[in-house]
Amino acid sequence: MDDQEDRWIAASASALLTAEYEQVPIEALTVRRPGLPLATAYRVQKAAVARRIVGGARVFGHKAGVTSKAMQEQMGVDEPDSGVLLDHMVLPTGSAVARSVLMQPRVEAEIAFRLGCDLAGPNVSEDEARAAVKEVFLALEVIDTRFTSWRITVADSIADNASCARVVTGSMVPLSAEMDLAAEALVVSVDGTAVVTGAGRAVLGDPLRALVWLAGRLHRCGDGLRTGQLVLPGAVHASLPLEARSTVRARSSHLPPVELHVR
Repeated sequence: MDDQEDRWIAASASALLTAEYEQVPIEALTVRRPGLPLATAYRVQKAAVARRIVGGARVFGHKAGVTSKAMQEQMGVDEPDSGVLLDHMVLPTGSAVARSVLMQPRVEAEIAFRLGCDLAGPNVSEDEARAAVKEVFLALEVIDTRFTSWRITVADSIADNASCARVVTGSMVPLSAEMDLAAEALVVSVDGTAVVTGAGRAVLGDPLRALVWLAGRLHRCGDGLRTGQLVLPGAVHASLPLEARSTVRARSSHLPPVELHVR
């Protein structure tokens, strides 16, 4: 990789971090560089995450995004992406987030996991993925973009750490053998009014398949999912705008509810 490419990647990572810090969005990377390769976008993401780790952040897990047909249609893409969860992003249920610290936030409900053992390799099976899960829980992911609008490509999203901003976690319960995550139906309400529903099968047919996909993607770049990490497999519905002075709640039949307050 030539020095010019390295400089462009470093400058793009710096621009994204500055945009978030100063709350001033930047032009999508693909506007200036149409056809941006996904591999290059992941290098931008990696550079930005590395800068955060140097600043004291810790890796808390990973996310797969754009794994439902609804989100793929909303984003105009046909493949998932992935990002890194850092410790400052993760909040317990009932937490409040200030709308003023976010730029163009949206929210989505997910069936998420905490791993009980490592999950890595090129050909992880669904059975291996299920066996690696220690606990399952509902999560509300706040996605945000540091670009001027949500009219972005999957490469832009990848560079921007898969648009992840915050993750609110519900109470975690063991993943039992009889639990059918594909059939788990979620209801999302805003200020007490149900606004959208979705089931686990919206995520690649079963949320566990997102673990398989993510383990394979991380393996290709020399990484893997680790014991104790949280994993978000993607939304079961198209994302919703996140407004100030609102409360978002997700519930399902077999998992404890999760709630987020926006100031």
